[in-house]
Amino acid sequence: MNDIPDLLERFRRGAELIAAITTGAAGSELDFVSAPGKWSVRQIVSHLADSEIVGRDRFSRVIAEDNPTIVAYDQDAWATKLGYTTRKFSQMLETFRRMRGENHELLKVQSGDTWLRTGIHSERGAVSLYELLGIYTEHAEKHARQIRAARDAYKASRAK
Repeated sequence: MNDIPDLLERFRRGAELIAAITTGAAGSELDFVSAPGKWSVRQIVSHLADSEIVGRDRFSRVIAEDNPTIVAYDQDAWATKLGYTTRKFSQMLETFRRMRGENHELLKVQSGDTWLRTGIHSERGAVSLYELLGIYTEHAEKHARQIRAARDAYKASRAK
């Protein structure tokens, strides 16, 4: 757990990474889907916004409660039933950035044994605050790669 400062910095930069990787994306590029089952840039950013809101609840519960239940959610059902294809892109990006910033402020002041506190995830089992930080850090980075791939596929489809 000596890597917490580095992990926190990667976590914080996740919002900047998503903002940078989506700079200039607009119009049909936001809604381009490269293959069945893939998400568009708009859907990915909507998912990130919702996920970061859920993350705040998870972080808070693990910090404040003893062995809280952390409920999994069906990301595909959320994408479909919460209208990820029609959400306003700029609002979703700003929600993600704001929530990531707030979550960073909450997490950066934690210390010592707080990182060992656990919650019981309904699918993963016991998960510590430290592990949640890693999961959420990697989450934005993974989706940044997906956004880059979606934008590259869009550009390739336009070049044909």
